[in-house]
Amino acid sequence: MPLGTLDRTPPPFFKQGPSALTKLVFFAALALFLMVADTRFRLTGPLRATVATVLHPVELALLAPVRGWIAASEYLGGLQQAREREDRALQQQAGVAERALRTEQLAAENERLRELLELRNALKVRGTAAELLYEASDPYSRKIVIDRGAKDGIVTASPVVDAAGVLGQVTRVYPLMSEVTLLTDKDAAVPVLNTRTQVRAAAFGDPGSVAAGAGMELRFMASNADLQAGDALATSGIDGVYPPGLPVGRIVGVDRRAGSTFAKVSVVPVARPDSVRHVLVLEPMAQQLPPRPEEAATSAPPPRRPARGASRPGQSDRDLGARR
Repeated sequence: MPLGTLDRTPPPFFKQGPSALTKLVFFAALALFLMVADTRFRLTGPLRATVATVLHPVELALLAPVRGWIAASEYLGGLQQAREREDRALQQQAGVAERALRTEQLAAENERLRELLELRNALKVRGTAAELLYEASDPYSRKIVIDRGAKDGIVTASPVVDAAGVLGQVTRVYPLMSEVTLLTDKDAAVPVLNTRTQVRAAAFGDPGSVAAGAGMELRFMASNADLQAGDALATSGIDGVYPPGLPVGRIVGVDRRAGSTFAKVSVVPVARPDSVRHVLVLEPMAQQLPPRPEEAATSAPPPRRPARGASRPGQSDRDLGARR
């Protein structure tokens, strides 16, 4: 048989279906549709929460060897550190006792002044202890995941602090865990107060300056503003989220460029997420503040109209008798 007459097409068993280009176009359109649906209509939110709940035991099982190794290393290497800390604690005990006495005296004096001026006591912030599970794998954001979720009463916008100061804010809550956006994230912002000048400002995350020893910046600050390297920044509490007075960061550089209206102010946060293990999730201050005046006015009952013939405030009996 001549070779030109042979059928060179593969049998139906070896056919691969649609072409590679068709598959690429189909899956690209499907991915684009899912991204738009998740952004606009939040369709994949329940699915994401379900998958996160299902994978949570697997994540804990994978983290078990790492936790065991860390615990063993800390146990073996912590004995010497414990002895050194004990010696330092004994040396500092005398000074701490004196400062504690001063603190008690100042607290009692402050309480008497509050009662004298009829000021309200500060709001008591409730918190939930949590442990760091892992750091998010997204290279374009700065986020961590903690082991407390909706079943523990965690809500979005809850401040997260460690022993040094403010660490970040809860931005996504799952049933068994939560996602925390750190202050150094590009989308993070916190209102701050300069403790030296008592001037309020807003600190934003600046991931590009982490390598330079910063991580945050104060934006929209005038070039002639009273700012100095070393100024401490704390939360101002005007946003209804962060309690006032929590340490946030410290100014490390002020660049007043000639011809520019605003100065570039670099801030280093006091909290170090790379070395933290245990955090405290605080309740947002908005849940503890009293209602706004307009909300209280709408919820209050309407004033009662005086009965006919009844005297109004400021109306004398003489005027009533003249009307009769």
